[in-house]
Amino acid sequence: MSKLQSLLEDIKKRNKGESEFHQAVEEVFASLEPVIEKHPEYLESGLLERFCEPERQIMFRVPWIDDQGKARLNRGFRVQFSSAIGPYKGGLRFHPSVYLGIIKFLAFEQTFKNSLTGLPIGAGKGGSDFDPKGKSDSEIMKFCQSFMTELYRHIGDSVDVPAGDIGVGSREIGYLYGQYKRIRNEFESGVLTGKGIAYGGSLVRKEATGYGLIYFVDEMLRDNGHVIEGKRVAISGSGNVALYACAKAQELGAKVVAMSDSNGYLHDENGLDINLLIRIKEVGRGRINEYLEFYKNATYVERPQDVWTVPCDIALPCAVQNEIGLREAQILIDNGCIAIGEGANMPTTNEAISLLIGKGVLLAPAKAANAGGVATSALEMSQNDMRLKWSFEKVDNMLKEIMIDIYNSAKFAALEYGMEKNYVAGANIAGFLRVAQAMQEQGVV
Repeated sequence: MSKLQSLLEDIKKRNKGESEFHQAVEEVFASLEPVIEKHPEYLESGLLERFCEPERQIMFRVPWIDDQGKARLNRGFRVQFSSAIGPYKGGLRFHPSVYLGIIKFLAFEQTFKNSLTGLPIGAGKGGSDFDPKGKSDSEIMKFCQSFMTELYRHIGDSVDVPAGDIGVGSREIGYLYGQYKRIRNEFESGVLTGKGIAYGGSLVRKEATGYGLIYFVDEMLRDNGHVIEGKRVAISGSGNVALYACAKAQELGAKVVAMSDSNGYLHDENGLDINLLIRIKEVGRGRINEYLEFYKNATYVERPQDVWTVPCDIALPCAVQNEIGLREAQILIDNGCIAIGEGANMPTTNEAISLLIGKGVLLAPAKAANAGGVATSALEMSQNDMRLKWSFEKVDNMLKEIMIDIYNSAKFAALEYGMEKNYVAGANIAGFLRVAQAMQEQGVV
């Protein structure tokens, strides 16, 4: 057994039962083999072991009172993974599936993602097993206030800067920030990102992850002799990432023919009306099957059939982890898919990644392709620090430049280590090397 494989087995033993974290580390280690051959000091000095161990893991109870006056209890988490290149930075996820292993895997992925932006931000992630679905605004506010009553002591604009993720949108961020401000008695606007425009939020932040995904995919396609214009696109998910990836893809001339939610998928070969979908989802907080009330020729197919059965040139998984396994990957290949852009975190299994890359499908990995959200969060932090507000056009242009730089970082890192067009490996290597250099220079801490 190699030393790298031995370390992987030790990490799995130390983090028992955390399958998502095991998967994330295993994928990275597969990419880092040529790096370790060239720089054995990263392994021999213990740096790689420290790289895979969070600096701090925080778990706490979150009691709150529902609308019937009943006491309820959830569990809260914050994993502060790496501060080597800046304050911890990463979202909060409110979803029943949340447990320590998922938060740890997300924080580990965030370390690479934030490094790839080139901006001075470390990595963290947090959340709760609280489910906002079916809860009233009053219940969500009370939960957020209770959650922040514990979290506030662990965060700060130079310490740890949370943002939103699944289940945490502008409403939740507003309630969280209001409670933070109340407890701290200061307007520390840079402590949370994804805020409302009225109190320090940045233009483009809502659109950033979806827009950034398309900027990366567009650059990847053009660099490989393709164009996005005229391509059929299928998207999983119907949250912010999916909606604004759809909007930007259509703006660049693609035709988005399918989008899914947790119950099934919407299909329209003429191309989906993104403005209607945004009104349904963001204004009405509705379900995407309401689209059929306006477009009778569209269809909604319920699960277990999934969106990847719809023939497409470009697939954009923007829902949850591990939604594309070997079966889904083979369907995409058989249907002529040429590119996949990961909008969700780790949506493709390691086995499916190997199959797709082996068949020549261009794969834009999540830690690179969906970094637009955190990049724009860092731009929001900059505006807060300077007490400035930049225009939509300025932030959007900066986002596009960052995403093109991320693509080039992944491309050239892959080339340097003999893995041309393997953007998964390239992103892992480029993200790792920047953090590793900072860790080396700061000593054993």
